[in-house]
Amino acid sequence: MTRIGVVGAGAAAAAATYVLDGALPSAGVTVLEKSRGVCGRAATRRRGEVTYDYGANYVTSDDERVVELLTETLDADGLVDVTEPIYTFDADGDVSEGRDNDGHKWTYREGLTQIAKRLFGETDATVHTETRVETLVCDGEQWRVVDADGGEWGPFDALLLNPPAPQSAELLRDAEWESEARTALADAAEAVPYRTIWTAVLGYEFELDRPYYALINPDREHEIGWIAREECKPEHVPDGETVLVVQANPEWSVEYYDNDPTGNIYELAHLTADVIGHGGLAEPAWTDHQGWRYALPDEGVRRGAVDDAADADLYAVGDWVAGEARLHAALRNGLDTGERVAHSL
Repeated sequence: MTRIGVVGAGAAAAAATYVLDGALPSAGVTVLEKSRGVCGRAATRRRGEVTYDYGANYVTSDDERVVELLTETLDADGLVDVTEPIYTFDADGDVSEGRDNDGHKWTYREGLTQIAKRLFGETDATVHTETRVETLVCDGEQWRVVDADGGEWGPFDALLLNPPAPQSAELLRDAEWESEARTALADAAEAVPYRTIWTAVLGYEFELDRPYYALINPDREHEIGWIAREECKPEHVPDGETVLVVQANPEWSVEYYDNDPTGNIYELAHLTADVIGHGGLAEPAWTDHQGWRYALPDEGVRRGAVDDAADADLYAVGDWVAGEARLHAALRNGLDTGERVAHSL
């Protein structure tokens, strides 16, 4: 039986697994994910009746194949669209109308993690969460994986690598694989620049009346890069309440990443109140936070290094491979990579 290993359970890995399960129904697919959940930075949390996407905010309709996947191939029940526009603000916090287009901004009533949950749910793949991969081993023509507890997985006829580029590079550096392709892909992955994002989630027991879904600072000159209103997503926030997802800009995020979260939240709440023009936003009723050290790749990986590794049945997959830090790009890359692996095997 053909056996395939997948390191990481992000959106791209889920899409690749979905394709592989359909193209190679007799194959066994094993997914190893270090976190407790799936879908990577397309992450969702719940607090009572509140649901909020605190990483990626939505998936767009910019790729026809991804549109078909979400609206026709998978069960579209619970798929919802954010219809309010996105406005911009400048370094002084002055808000202006729109950079929005006619495209969709999709999530699910249960949150964006539904993408990976539904993709994996359509397969016979085995997904192991809270399993941190530490070592990749190439035994001739097959792969094995060793986790942080010393457990061994495999052998696999092909291995997919889904962590962000810096973490993938670290795995490759430590891999037991004597090949120029290992060094080349590690070098290429290390060269991918990433934005760090520190996120505050701010909850309020009052309703905010504004004509936009989100505000973005396109020139990155303000301490905040993005403010989104989760109440614009159907069934995410009860009536009469407000939940804001506030993402600091990369420079601020790097500087304050390891600081006391309480101070970071306080600072971002006051900055948010100034931008939106509502003093009450400086005092949220409840808060949450998340730091994303490797949030968004600013460039893609060198393609030749990815192709050379694929010749040894090691496949890099994700937005850093797609070369675009967007959820639809990660999904499309997963679909394409899944087809490539299936064809090779």
